[in-house]
Amino acid sequence: MKTQNVSRTVLAAGVGAVLAATALLYVPELVGQGPPPPPGPAERATIAAHAGAQASLPDLAALITDREKWLRAHPEDDASWAALGAAYTERGTRLGDARDYPRAERALKRSLAERPAARGNVDAQLGLGALAGARGDWRSAKEWGERVRKAEPGRWPAYPVLIDAYNGLGDYEAARKAADKLEELHAGAVVRARVSQAFRNRGWREDADAAALDAAALAETDAEKAASLGRLGDLAWERGEAAEALARYGSALRLVPDHGPSLAGRARALAGLGRTDEALRDWQAALTRLTLPEYLLEAGELYEAVGLEGEARALYERLRKGDWVRGEVALGLLDADHGAPAAAVTRLRAEWARGHRSVAVADALGWALYRAGEPQEALGYAKRATDEGLRSALFTYHLGEIERALEQPGPARRHLAEALRINPEFSPLHARRAEQALTALGELPDELPKELRPEAPAAGSKETAAGAAGADGVDAKAPGAGASGAGASEAGASEAGASEAGAAASGSGSAASGSAVSGSATSGAAASTSGSAAAGTPRE
Repeated sequence: MKTQNVSRTVLAAGVGAVLAATALLYVPELVGQGPPPPPGPAERATIAAHAGAQASLPDLAALITDREKWLRAHPEDDASWAALGAAYTERGTRLGDARDYPRAERALKRSLAERPAARGNVDAQLGLGALAGARGDWRSAKEWGERVRKAEPGRWPAYPVLIDAYNGLGDYEAARKAADKLEELHAGAVVRARVSQAFRNRGWREDADAAALDAAALAETDAEKAASLGRLGDLAWERGEAAEALARYGSALRLVPDHGPSLAGRARALAGLGRTDEALRDWQAALTRLTLPEYLLEAGELYEAVGLEGEARALYERLRKGDWVRGEVALGLLDADHGAPAAAVTRLRAEWARGHRSVAVADALGWALYRAGEPQEALGYAKRATDEGLRSALFTYHLGEIERALEQPGPARRHLAEALRINPEFSPLHARRAEQALTALGELPDELPKELRPEAPAAGSKETAAGAAGADGVDAKAPGAGASGAGASEAGASEAGASEAGAAASGSGSAASGSAVSGSATSGAAASTSGSAAAGTPRE
C-alpha cells in the first residue's frame, strides 16, 4: 500500500511534466496598455506546467475551462487538444476521479487526428502515455513512452512516463536507467522526486530522504511543495518514525489544507501514535477528499482494530463495489484477509499474467496464496517482493508468516522481528499479529535442530576409534578432528547461523520455494565430522 501511495504522488509530478511539455496559452498582446496585469489562474497553471510543477487545483480547473473555450472556436488546434488532455489526466489523478480519463483520451486522440504522430505530434503521444499510466495500463504506457524516446531521445518528459511504466511492470533496472537519463536531461523538483523514488525502491533510505528534501526545497508552487512534504512524510512513516511523519504531513497541510495524500498519511501516523479518535477523523477527511482503494482498505482495518466492525464492513463494501482503475492490489489484499482468499488468488494471478509484476503485486499474490492454503507456492512471490531492495514492514511480515506456516522457525523469527524493527506500527491489524506470532515462536534455541545434529557412531566402529585418536592428538591431520564441537557451539551461539540452519531443517531449499540453503549446508558441515562417511548431513 505504501508503495502505491508514493507512486501516486510521484505520478502527479510526471503528469505535470507532460503538461509542461504541451500546455499553450493564447493571451492577447497588451501593446501600449502599460504593464501587463498579474497572471490569472489559467496563466498560473501554464507557468507552473512549464516549470514542471503542480498547479493548484483551482488554477488547473481554470486552464481546462480556458482550453475548452478556445477549442470551441479553434477545433483544429492540435497543441491545445494535447494540453487539454494532459490537464484532464492530471486532474483525474489528483482527485482520484476516473471520469476525467475518458475526456483526456478523447482530447488526445483528437490532437492526433489533427496532427498525426507521423507528422511529429509528440505532445499527444506523451499525453497518452501518462494517461495509460494513470489507468494502470503499464504496457501501453511503456509503448507510448518508448515511441517518444525513439523519436526524440532528448525530450525529458518522456522519462517520468517510462519510469512509472517500468516500475509497474517490475522492471526496476530499466526504471533506474530511465531515472539516470532524466537526471542528465533536466533538473528541479520533478527530477529530485524521481531520484528519491528510485533510492527508496533500492532500500537506500537516507539517500531517498535527502533527494526528497531537495525536491521540497526546489518546489515552485504550494501544491508541488505540499506533494514533496507529503512524500517526506511517507518516507518517515516507512522508517517507523511516526512523530516525524506527523510533523511533515502537518507542514504539507498548512500549505494545502485538503491535500489528500497528506490527510491519509496524517491519519496513519496518528493511529501509530495511539491517537485513534484523531486518526479516524482524518481518515474520514481523506476519503472525502481523495477516495482511493488502498485508503478504504487501510481505514477499514483501523476501524476493525478498534472494534468498530460495522464501520469497517461498510468501508470494505465500498471498496468491493467501487469502479477502480488501479485497485487490484487493494482488492486482492481485502479478499485475502477478509473472507475470499481463493478469489484474491484468481484476481492477482490475472494481474501477474498481464505483466504487472511490481513488488506490490508479488507481495499481494504471495499473501493471497498463503491465505488460500498454498504457502509453498506463496514463498517464491514473497521472496521476490522483499529481495528487490524496498524495505517494507508489511512485505517482511507477510514473508515471516509464510515461513512460519512452512515450519521454518529461524527465517520466520528473523523476518517477523525485522518487520517490527522497520516500523512497529506498520498496520493497525497486522502489527499486533506479528508480535503474537513472534511470541509463539519463542526464544531462539541454544542448540542445533535434531535433524542437523551429527549422528553418534556405533560403539566399536572405525569412526569411534578415529574420533578417539583425534582427541588424543594421535592423528591431528584427520579431516574431522575438533570440528564437531566447535561448529555446533558457534552455530548455537549465533542467531543468524541457527536461523539459517533452521531454514535448511524445515525444507526451505525445496525447488518449489526457490530459496537457497548454502548457509545451512555450511553450518551442517561445520557441525559434522567431514571425514566420516557415517557422519550425519543436513536433510534436504
